[in-house]
Amino acid sequence: VPSASYDVYLLIGQSNMAGRGLMVEGDEAVIDENVFILDDKGDVVPARNPLNQYSSIRKDISMQQIGPGFSFVKKIAEKTGRKILLVVNARGGSNLNEWIKGVEKGYYEEAVRRTKQALKHGQLKGILWHQGESNSRDTDYLEKLSGMVSGLRSELDAEKVPFIAGELAYWRSSSPVFNEMIKNISKVIENSSYVTADGCTMLKDEKDPHFSRDGQILLGERYADALLKMVE
Repeated sequence: VPSASYDVYLLIGQSNMAGRGLMVEGDEAVIDENVFILDDKGDVVPARNPLNQYSSIRKDISMQQIGPGFSFVKKIAEKTGRKILLVVNARGGSNLNEWIKGVEKGYYEEAVRRTKQALKHGQLKGILWHQGESNSRDTDYLEKLSGMVSGLRSELDAEKVPFIAGELAYWRSSSPVFNEMIKNISKVIENSSYVTADGCTMLKDEKDPHFSRDGQILLGERYADALLKMVE
């Protein structure tokens, strides 16, 4: 059945997942003939940047630019030859505590709701998470994240689906502690991995946590490599 033939990927987190890398001419073109995205009405449409434009929890549309999903999905489409359906539902500045099931913001519930819409067309193949700038010194981060992941997997009927998190910007003084911790993700969360942000360049200056366009593209390719390794 053609309508049920998509590989679905959920991309959530805060601003680096939403995408703050500057877009250049041509970025708003269709990414690939096999790459689609769930729009704000729950319809399947060809994927174009900015990928977070349809997020039901996003900030102003003008803030949505290039994120890691762009290079991630290009590489996945190229390597798998499969039709892909993205659900991108990130929110800049969001704290992990706002992604817990049952809290007022409803970020978790929106991720579930939109992914369920996408699952009418295929099967969930991976969850990408880039978040932590708001929680970079939280010692119980992995424990809380584990709870969120368990919930998502269970509600989306995807107990073993790969979950991949990303490191934070290397130039930030608060990042080393977080990055050391996220390296242990697979000890706490089953079938999970992380990607390094080493070499991912900055958007503005050392005060700003955002990756540049090139940094985002490098990060996205690493997410793709990590995912492909997990499904081999």
